[in-house]
Amino acid sequence: MAGQLGDEFQQGRGGAPQVGHTLLTLSTGEKIANPRHERADRARLALAQRRLARKEKGSTRTQIGADGPVPAPAEAERTLTEWEYYPAAVGHALRHTADVVGDVPLIVTENGIATADDERRTAYYTGALGEVAAAIEDGLKVEGYLAWSALDNYEWGSFRPTFGLIAVDWETFERTARPSAVWLGSLGRTRELPGRAL
Repeated sequence: MAGQLGDEFQQGRGGAPQVGHTLLTLSTGEKIANPRHERADRARLALAQRRLARKEKGSTRTQIGADGPVPAPAEAERTLTEWEYYPAAVGHALRHTADVVGDVPLIVTENGIATADDERRTAYYTGALGEVAAAIEDGLKVEGYLAWSALDNYEWGSFRPTFGLIAVDWETFERTARPSAVWLGSLGRTRELPGRAL
C-alpha cells in the first residue's frame, strides 16, 4: 500500500522518511508505527531532552518531569558554571545511551568540571572515571574517555569557568599543568581506572 509523509516528517532521498521517524501516514490517512526506527527515535528524544536540560541553567543531571526540566536541589554543590557537581552523571549517561542504541562501542567525548579548586577537579574525575569503570565491569563497551578540557578556555561567554587540566594565564598566555593533569596522566600510564565510590 502506498504511503505519504505526514506533517511531522521531513522527506529524505527518494521520498523515504528520514531515520528516527516512527509514524507513517498511509494513503488512507491511517498512521502506523514504523518499529524499524523506534530505537533511533528514542535516541532523538534523549538528545532533545539533553539539549533542553542544557538550557535550564543549574544542573548536569537535569531530570525531565511531566512539565519539563526539574531543577537540582538548592543545597546541591555547584561548579563555576552553576551546574550541579555530580560525577555519577557520566555513568547514567553511558547506561542510558547503551539502553537506547544497544550493544555498540561508546566513547565519552566531553566530561569535566569548571572549578577553581583543583582538589575538587581530581575528586570529580575520580568519581566520573569510577563510573566509567563500573560501566565497563557491567559489560558496556566503553572504548574511550576524553576529559574536558586540556586547557582553560573561553566557555559559555567567559574565561571564568576553568575546566582546564592546564591553567592558562590570560595576560601572558603561560600554561601550567595543574596537579589534576599530573594525576590523570598517571592513570594513562598505568592504564588503571579508579574504583567506583560507594
